[in-house]
Amino acid sequence: MDSSRHPDPVGAIGALGDPTRRAVYDFLRRRGGECSKADVADGLGLAPSTAAFHLERLAEEGLLVHVFRRLNERRGPGAGRPAKLYRVADAEILASVPERRYELAGELMAAAIDKAGSSGSGIGQALGQVGAQAGRNAWEHAAAVAAGAAQAADVDAVLSRHGYEPVACADGSTELRNCPFHRLAQVHPDTICGLNQAYLSGLLEHDPEKAAVLDPGPGRCCVRILPQDMTPTPGTPSSRA
Repeated sequence: MDSSRHPDPVGAIGALGDPTRRAVYDFLRRRGGECSKADVADGLGLAPSTAAFHLERLAEEGLLVHVFRRLNERRGPGAGRPAKLYRVADAEILASVPERRYELAGELMAAAIDKAGSSGSGIGQALGQVGAQAGRNAWEHAAAVAAGAAQAADVDAVLSRHGYEPVACADGSTELRNCPFHRLAQVHPDTICGLNQAYLSGLLEHDPEKAAVLDPGPGRCCVRILPQDMTPTPGTPSSRA
């Protein structure tokens, strides 16, 4: 049975204040799906008892939910007890864990309305233009900061800083485990996902080898970053849709 409750913001933030506990939470977010205490212990180099302690504390605060499930097909006597598995709860915390950027979405939509009014263009076209320019600006700012520190700007670092939680996949694509506009995208998917794609396309404009493609799926952002040779041709659905 799935066990969950709405997180108390103060308790949840306090729970994440412990570095090991935050590492456990981040590990489950990166992995996605359900994990056992053994998975967490192996992944983070912790003793199983330590992993179990932190998993239970996170579950008590509503940041994780747990289920009991058998890990093999055996049934009946001798099959053993079902394993206790944990996953990240769907509920948001007001203090933005995971990170949300609703203020940015509001600013971009307001700018698009102004642009549409002054230029006579459609609001959808204006939103795409404003989103793409905001993405370009985000990359240019990151590149300037990196140059000042004699470093090269890194796309994944920029995506992480903006709340997308990028994870590299074996096929060369990048999955974004968090949508900074999650709640808005649930209510207005066409508008917000289009804005999100435009923003990420602008962010990636400097790199002709990558493209931001709409590819919605449960538990992640509606956009996936693909190498150009994996990009669907116009008018065809993504192979992952």
